[in-house]
Formats: sequence, C-alpha cells, structure tokens
Amino acid sequence: MQDFLAMNQKQRTIQKAITISGVGLHTGVRANMTFLPAPAHHGIKFQRIDIEGRPTIDADADLVVDVSRGTTIEQSGARVYTVEHTLAALVGLEIDNVLIQLDGPEPPIMDGSSVQFIEALESAGIEEYNIPRNFFELPSGIFYEEPDRGVEIAALPLNDYRLTVMVDYNSPVLGSQHASLNDISHFSKEIASCRTFCFLHELEMLHSKGLIKGGDLNNAIVIVDRVVKDEELDYLASLFNKPKVYVRKEGILNNVELRYTNEPARHKLLDLVGDLALVGRPLKAQILAARPGHAANVAFAKKIKKVMTKVAQQNQAPVYDPKLPPVLDVNQIYKALPHRYPFQLVDKIIYMDSTKVVGVKNVTMNENFFMGHFPNNPVMPGVLQIEAMAQTGGVLIMNTVENPADYWMYFLAIDECRFKKMVVPGDTLIFDCQLLAPIRRGIAKMKGQAYVAGNLVSEATLTASLVKKS
Repeated sequence: MQDFLAMNQKQRTIQKAITISGVGLHTGVRANMTFLPAPAHHGIKFQRIDIEGRPTIDADADLVVDVSRGTTIEQSGARVYTVEHTLAALVGLEIDNVLIQLDGPEPPIMDGSSVQFIEALESAGIEEYNIPRNFFELPSGIFYEEPDRGVEIAALPLNDYRLTVMVDYNSPVLGSQHASLNDISHFSKEIASCRTFCFLHELEMLHSKGLIKGGDLNNAIVIVDRVVKDEELDYLASLFNKPKVYVRKEGILNNVELRYTNEPARHKLLDLVGDLALVGRPLKAQILAARPGHAANVAFAKKIKKVMTKVAQQNQAPVYDPKLPPVLDVNQIYKALPHRYPFQLVDKIIYMDSTKVVGVKNVTMNENFFMGHFPNNPVMPGVLQIEAMAQTGGVLIMNTVENPADYWMYFLAIDECRFKKMVVPGDTLIFDCQLLAPIRRGIAKMKGQAYVAGNLVSEATLTASLVKKS
C-alpha cells in the first residue's frame, strides 16, 4: 500500500503558462516553447503555432516518424523533433495534461538535459484535479529484444513506476554503466540534470547528415574514445566556434565536468522515461532496459500500447446514459431482492438479457459506512463493492426462476478478486455481471466488473447458490 500511495493519484496540470526559448539540437532553429494548462483527460499535446491552422500533435507512439538520434512525431503534416527531454520532465513531475505550443519545429535543447524544463514547470506551479489518473497496470510481463544489438527491454507488473537501465558501449572510457530510478518523484533530483552525449567519432557523421545543427559543446557530453591529434582538435574547435578544444583526463571534451560518474546511463534512463510517455497513460511497472535507444524505446512503447488496447477491449466499460429509462428502478429492485437498508446497494438496472446484467450505484457522502471508513478520508469498502456487484448479478439470477420471492441467494465463493482504484463519494459505479456458464442445480457462476468513469475499479468471479425457502 505504501508504494501505491507514493505515486500521485490525481490528474495534474500547471497553474499558469510558462515559456522557454532556445535552439533545437538537430534543426538548429530557435524556438519559443510555451507550456499551457490543460483540462483533465486532455493528455500531452504539442501545437505548431508557426504553421497555418496551428495543428496539434498528440504525444503518441503511433505518430513517431523518425528516431535518428531523437524522437520525432508527426500529425496532420506537422512535425515536432526531439520530444523526449520535454516529455521526460512532464512524467517526472507527474503532469498529465498540458498543451505545449512551439513557434518552431523542435523544443530548445537547453543544456542537453530536462532540468530547465523541470525548473520552468515548477515555477508555473502544479494544479491538481479531483479526478483519478488513468494508470495502465500491466496484466503480465511485456518483453522486447533486438538480439543482433544486444537490446533487451522488459516491463513487469508493479504497483509503482521504477526503471533500471544498463548501457555497455565496449569503450575503455565509458565502459558498462547502470542507473536506477526507484521513485518517480526523485526524477527531478536524480535524473533530470543528466545531459545527452555522443562519441567523438560520431560528431562528424552527425554533422554531415544535417543533424546536431544546434549542437554545442555546452549542451552535450562528447566522449573521446580514441587518440586525437592536435589538428583534429583544431578542426572541432572551428566546427563549434570555440577558440580551443582539448581532451580532459576523464576522456571527455572540454565542455563541462560530469555531473555524475554514470551521467550517460542516467541520461539513457531520462530518454527512456520520455519515450515511454508516448504510451499516452502513466504506467505502473518495473522497467528493465539493457542498451536502450530511441528506436527500441519507441518500438517497446508501441508494444505496450497494443497490450493496453487489448486489455481495454477485454474490460470494455458499459455505456451509461442517465437520460434513458432504466430496466428496473430502485423500487423494482426492492421487490426483486430481499435486501433492505442499509444493504440495498444497487440503484437501478440499465441492461439485462439472459446472460448479462448491468447495474448502477451512485456513491454519496450520505452512505452510512463513510462514518467509519474513513471519517477524514472516505473510501468505499471493497467488500461492499463486491456485495453491490453480487446484488446486481443476483437480479439476473433471480430473474431465471418463476417465483423469486421463494428463494434465497447465498455466496459460495469469491475468486480472482482485485481492487484497482479507490471509490469515493461522488463516483457512479457501473456493475457489469455476466454468467460464465448456464445455471445448473441452482449454482450460478459469473464474472463481475465495476467501473467508474470508464475505468475498472474492481473485479471478481462470483459463485452463488439459489436455495428455495423451506
């Protein structure tokens, strides 16, 4: 429970607009980037205000069009380059909803890390909605690998968000490095300031391909992995408009001191956090990554999205339109079930056929159980969610006999019971109960699921017995 409470549970945005300006790493174009508050359920979106029609681009793995040394997304013909550092800052601050306006093609590279984005967002202030975050909780492990490159990424179920990264570049300077983040709230302090890096032998190749047009020895760590002659250093100095370039004893060019001995590994973790933001929902998972890069990160994010879609299809919440008349109202349910106050827990039945029933319960502060569970933090007891679920299913089961008043219905078993989210006053619970097999000898087995605002909050497999009154 402690791990669950450590993560922020409610959706967040920022309190006011904040702007950062600078050149893009790869395009070299100067741009102003403005973070704007956004409503709940908005998600993270970019907007190119320098393009006619001001098109928006969702932060979505399925919109990635390029992973050449950075992650580029495109929608409606509009592109945004190198989004990962910006997205990592938002995930690190657990901000779910924001509109990011750009008057150029790429966020400013700043110092090559996320720390200045973190500082700007914190200065704008965080605003919290009284609406739960839409976490994706892994039903099982998800795995990705590229054997030829030694890339392996795994996501394992966990009631938290933790990441571990290992990099190994077979370099006498860099060698093998590990970095871990065991609490997402520590991102700002432990990961955000770690800068992008490259090897010296990559610089000319990147420059010749039209990349790193905004690159500077002040916004990237350059690792020197071979002997370099003076004339090559002079050439690099002219390339980056520096009076002098030399190699430090740590094996890096004379940009700045390393902020951590494993700063490259920490930056790879930063990139991974940013790229996995393209899943579109906050994750609850343990992420383990060996030799990750943007291409693998995005491919893995797409794989997680496919699992998300499959789970959503399996757990499709029933549609509830309060304007439509119910199948059974509260008075009809009162006649169908023997339960009475304070244990009549279903307000209406909105759908029923021979194998399925859907019921509704409006949770209010007036519920008697909130007097003790808990007075200063009202949470609906999980056992009562299951009881209400069973009553919904009971309406269906009682409907299969001619004289339901002649029968009692009793629990025989509760299996595979899980509670996903807290239910609080003001929530509307939608119960979906389906028979798993025909009722035989008075024994009924059904799958029950409870939803709030389309999100699964609890589920169980229920077995009950119909017993005729003596």
